[in-house]
Amino acid sequence: MKFILFCEGWTEKGALPAFLRRWLDAQPLRQRVGVQPVRFSGWPQLVEDAPKKALLHLRSPDVIAVIGLLDLYGPTLYPADKTSANQRYDWAKSEIERRVGDPRFRQHFAVHDVEAWILSQPDLLPLTVQKKLPGKAAQPETINFDQSPANLLDRLYQEALGKHYKKRVYGEELYGKLDPNLVRQKCPHFKCLTDDLANLARQAVGMT
Repeated sequence: MKFILFCEGWTEKGALPAFLRRWLDAQPLRQRVGVQPVRFSGWPQLVEDAPKKALLHLRSPDVIAVIGLLDLYGPTLYPADKTSANQRYDWAKSEIERRVGDPRFRQHFAVHDVEAWILSQPDLLPLTVQKKLPGKAAQPETINFDQSPANLLDRLYQEALGKHYKKRVYGEELYGKLDPNLVRQKCPHFKCLTDDLANLARQAVGMT
């Protein structure tokens, strides 16, 4: 049994399946549950193709659910009156799930991008970068649309190390060490995602 993870970039495809499986493997499930990524070329393609591709994957009897994952930072699909993170999250989640039209499809968002989850465990970063982190990094999901966590990391890497933060290279390395439980403590929307995965898995395979 497995989840299909719709994601919008190479970092998500390369790093997140193993990261989310570590969370699922720690749950009291009767059998191991996998996470299979499907990469799209950016958020517009994911939003456009999700209805057709989700229903195709959901025909398979070993698929528990299809999980869409997008960064909240970046997409321009939000109505003009949706300006706060929570307004955009709630509207976009509801809208994309409506377009797919199957309760086994769940849309989630990284607030404001998946690098926020890395900031939940700052001791994984180089010491010189750690020292430059702003106070708001203690609550990573509050790093907002003005400067996303990915942009913040890129700026700090340049200031501290004289080089850019390479999302795909450094992201996969950091996610290999990242503790999902620490991310859950600091990122409520990530907790919502992992709770959803655990609940769906329990319904599908049962508990030990």
